[in-house]
Amino acid sequence: MPVTRDIVATYKGPRRVVRRLLDAGPREDRALVILVAACGVIFIAQWPRLAREAHLTGQELNPMLGGALLAWIFIAPLILYTLALISHGLARVLGAKGTGYGARVALFWALLATSPIMLLHGLVAGFIGPGPGLQAVGLIWLSFFGWFWVAGWLEAEWSKA
Repeated sequence: MPVTRDIVATYKGPRRVVRRLLDAGPREDRALVILVAACGVIFIAQWPRLAREAHLTGQELNPMLGGALLAWIFIAPLILYTLALISHGLARVLGAKGTGYGARVALFWALLATSPIMLLHGLVAGFIGPGPGLQAVGLIWLSFFGWFWVAGWLEAEWSKA
């Protein structure tokens, strides 16, 4: 199934999508591509906010974009791999029988599936700026990300399939 259909399907039932990804077999390259795609979209989502900041403060935009690129494409994946390892360790302590790959897919997919909301967050940050609208979109993103991650994590770690 194309990734865009999987993203839409995740909003209807995140466990089914994660199960479908896991049933395709453990492929670390797939998990890495999901992560890099999510981080790439989130990096792009930062552009409007950074352009606004550069305009309002008189700073140069390119170094700001370079910093965001370094953060989202090189540093964030390392942090997210560590977070997936910690979540898998927690599941093992609680008695789960899942794999580290499943924990990574659950986290990385939750990030990619919520990346359209991050694009909206970036647009609100760039065109409207700080305020209740930006906070509302951030809360919406956090809610969906939490739901998708927990549902996927439960499917990956405790599912009998």
